[in-house]
Amino acid sequence: MPAAPRRAGAVPRPAAAVSRRATTADQIKDYILTQGLRPGDVLPTETELCENLGVSRSSVREAIRTLSTLDIVEVRHGRGTFVGNMSLDAMVESLVFRGVLIPGDDLQALREVVEVRQALDMSMAERIVDGLRGTADPNLHALVEQMVQSAREGQTFPKQDRHFHTELLEHVGNSLVGQLVTAFWDVHTAVMPRLGLSLPADLEQTAQAHGDMLRAAEAGDVEAFRAAVVDHYAPLQRALDEAQPARRATPGRAEAAR
Repeated sequence: MPAAPRRAGAVPRPAAAVSRRATTADQIKDYILTQGLRPGDVLPTETELCENLGVSRSSVREAIRTLSTLDIVEVRHGRGTFVGNMSLDAMVESLVFRGVLIPGDDLQALREVVEVRQALDMSMAERIVDGLRGTADPNLHALVEQMVQSAREGQTFPKQDRHFHTELLEHVGNSLVGQLVTAFWDVHTAVMPRLGLSLPADLEQTAQAHGDMLRAAEAGDVEAFRAAVVDHYAPLQRALDEAQPARRATPGRAEAAR
């Protein structure tokens, strides 16, 4: 008798050797990949997953909870389970937690995040310049003007700063780089206040550096763009350097709690 055809949408059973190692979450991820599903597409019901994966209802529920925290799936109560947006929010939360609780030098984690941000900007310099050469983006120029004005008034400009970097990288044509830059921006701005650190005093240099980056990119000058990136991060790096001796002279949080 010929084997019955596999029902459309059914989750393929993995080979026995693979099933011993794969978790239910892994099998659900495999299903998403093999079926070519996209964010927003519906997944099989809990009962169907149990039947086709050969696992218990509790295993499926635990797997869905795990995948939900990673934004790989999204549970919409009363409607079903869907493929998630797969954002980097979970990574941001983990890095913020690490930045606050890392043993030893708690400023080191923040310093590493800033270094990664600068490295991403520097590595994308040629792509950004190629994308902006000969253009004049009014939105980016308006954001620079707002940042400069806020700095002169002694105010911060987190919203404009974030939007500037996000829009700048839209010209690169690499959505993952844009997500990474935004994610690390979110991490460092979240970690600073939790460590009791204030923003750099020379905010105007940071604001002006955004304008220098934009003008260099529009002029097609890669080296000038990279120099402006260095100027952009210099105030933040100075703030970290100045905070280091003070924190060394202050008892650690663990010691202070004793």
